[in-house]
Amino acid sequence: FEGEKQIVKEVMENMEVDSCEKKKQPKDLFKAAEEGDASAFKSLSHQTLSNALSLTNDDRRSLLHVAVASGHFQVVEILSSCDGSAAVVNSADEEGWAPLHSAASIGNSEIVEILLTKGVDVNLKNDGGRTALHYAASKGWLKIAEMLISHDAKINIKDKVGCTPLHRAASTGKSEMCELLIEEGAEVDAVDKAGQTPLMNAVICCNKEVALLLIRHGAAVDVEDKEGYTVLGRATDEFRPILIDATKAMLE
Repeated sequence: FEGEKQIVKEVMENMEVDSCEKKKQPKDLFKAAEEGDASAFKSLSHQTLSNALSLTNDDRRSLLHVAVASGHFQVVEILSSCDGSAAVVNSADEEGWAPLHSAASIGNSEIVEILLTKGVDVNLKNDGGRTALHYAASKGWLKIAEMLISHDAKINIKDKVGCTPLHRAASTGKSEMCELLIEEGAEVDAVDKAGQTPLMNAVICCNKEVALLLIRHGAAVDVEDKEGYTVLGRATDEFRPILIDATKAMLE
């Protein structure tokens, strides 16, 4: 009789847990991921949480995607630790963005570090052909770039338009990032599909500090892009003499 009572008690407890978990609809979990409500996920059984990892919203973003993009470290830690499969951290949304792309773009080094310990593909490309390093480079997130590079991120990897991370950093005027990438082996005269080098990108965007840095590192000023323009041809009348002087100084 006591044994039967114990069985009934366990069944009832399990029913209560199941009932509690069923109350959490997918939309509730996505809201919790967006708002950083870690308790909503801690209350789930391991199996329920594991099953929830495959949920996606209308943008094909998983709970992990949403938590990462919202910058919620604790939720990311819970979700990424539930399943040892690399498929979870490498899952892509409808634009090919993996959680690592988002973490690198928003500059959250703590989340990047978590993902790097979970078997993430550091060189995964989104639909634009860009890796996490492209985004870290364009935003100037030095620490994240260093972390990615230490985990074998490809320095000279190109996106769909042929741009390397150095192209991106040069376009946005991130001189320290350019210095780091060059030190790590970035090709100074890498050419994109328009025939333009990082120096051309810097000149077009009037990023003088970056342009002068690239020239100091030996960037060519006489390369022509596919429209027949050289670096000097792309420069403004004000900028051109500065580039000429910098180039002459390198030759002396």
